[in-house]
Amino acid sequence: MNSNTLVQKIWNFCHTLKDDGVGYGDYLEQLTYLLFLKLAHEYAQPPHNRDTHIPRSCDWTTLKSKTGEPLEAHYLTVLHKLGEEPGMLGAIFFKAQNKIQDPAKLSRLVQMIDAENWLSLDADVKGDLYEGLLQKNAEDTKSGAGQYFTPRALIDAMVECVNPQPLKTVADPACGTGGFFLGVHAWLTRPGMNLDRKQARFLRHETFHGNEIVPGTRRMCLMNLFLHNIGELDGAPSVERSDALISEPYKTFDYVLANPPFGKKSSMTFTNEDGEEDRDALTYERQDFWTTTSNKQLNFLQHIVSMLKITGQAAVVLPDNVLFEGGAGEKIRRKLLETCDVHTLLRLPTGIFYAQGVKANVLFFDKRPASPKAHTKGVWIYDLRTNKHFTLKTRPLKREDLQDFIDCYHPANRHQRKETERFKYFDYTTLVARDKASLDIFWLKDDSLDNLDNLPPPDVLAQEIVEHLESALRSFRDVAAALPRSSDL
Repeated sequence: MNSNTLVQKIWNFCHTLKDDGVGYGDYLEQLTYLLFLKLAHEYAQPPHNRDTHIPRSCDWTTLKSKTGEPLEAHYLTVLHKLGEEPGMLGAIFFKAQNKIQDPAKLSRLVQMIDAENWLSLDADVKGDLYEGLLQKNAEDTKSGAGQYFTPRALIDAMVECVNPQPLKTVADPACGTGGFFLGVHAWLTRPGMNLDRKQARFLRHETFHGNEIVPGTRRMCLMNLFLHNIGELDGAPSVERSDALISEPYKTFDYVLANPPFGKKSSMTFTNEDGEEDRDALTYERQDFWTTTSNKQLNFLQHIVSMLKITGQAAVVLPDNVLFEGGAGEKIRRKLLETCDVHTLLRLPTGIFYAQGVKANVLFFDKRPASPKAHTKGVWIYDLRTNKHFTLKTRPLKREDLQDFIDCYHPANRHQRKETERFKYFDYTTLVARDKASLDIFWLKDDSLDNLDNLPPPDVLAQEIVEHLESALRSFRDVAAALPRSSDL
């Protein structure tokens, strides 16, 4: 069976399960469990003969030998037992559950996976299949999975600008399903790179380090990496299941590429004295932070600075409020401009994220040694928002839409840049003199304000109205969350 036929077969079965109420996310989890066990089985056979550390009572052979209700019962036992194992096994099967309630369809899925020799497939085929399912899951807005998905075109552009090198470490403190890791992996294995044995081994085993607090998302991330030949079946997981903001990083890294979760407030849910669920803001008391705040994005920005080596580079997706917010926001911006070389800001258009109402940017900066003088000389700002119109379905952001930005960024030597209509330079003195040291800067004229003929198509216009309303609602929710509760007065 060729790769296209296999992909279509997997898709078709996904649609069959959706009729039973099994969404893309649930299907992805079950596919992850079964595919991992089948791959382990193939690795245990000649010529590989590897010890996969999977107990014989839980291996692939015991699953494929059963059908109907006995298969369902055994599958539940396997999921529970493997979830208690150490290393990658325990990470993949942590709190695993069977979401396929029809034993006959579970049996069909097992048979379908068993019919293929997965190790014989190219990593691109396995990876593209899994990434396709991840994207479909992100498009299912009801599942909320879109918050873990960054447009691949944007990831590729960020990676090309940062230009990661072999034998360097890459971290993401909120890695979702691993999109930035795969972008860096593709960059380092692109035609012409020709990695030597040492570089290839480092790329597979030591390059990537991440955190993901949601168990199911972490599971998909680990499987996504594994299917792209990152990590080992019986090795330690490269992604920790923890809140990255809780404590100072235990090590530092050469590069950080990240899109921290949307939403300003860090919070936890607890049960109050009346037995009702309540939420409380989390404030992280960290000695390495410049200031204490409950604003999640500002905390991630401070954490990322702490994660970087003295020569480290970062490219981070951040919402607009990080650019202009007062109080803690102003203090953090001023400290960032002083202690790091904040050199580039990409103002992103609306309509490119699955989470609606998000107005975001990419901030590029390099960490520098302590110095009495500010390291930022000036910031180059590229405006990809004004007079740009995108939607997820009819006008998605593509790689070519970011080419002009990449050309202006000039990755080969970013000190040889030239201003253009969309690319302007603002020196340090100008920036720190602005109210609250705001980086929220626009200079292009919105054509649609003067000429109705310049309005975007109706579907795009409608989507932009939704984006603006969602953004306003998000801001109002943040204000409401910050107000004292009547019970506290």
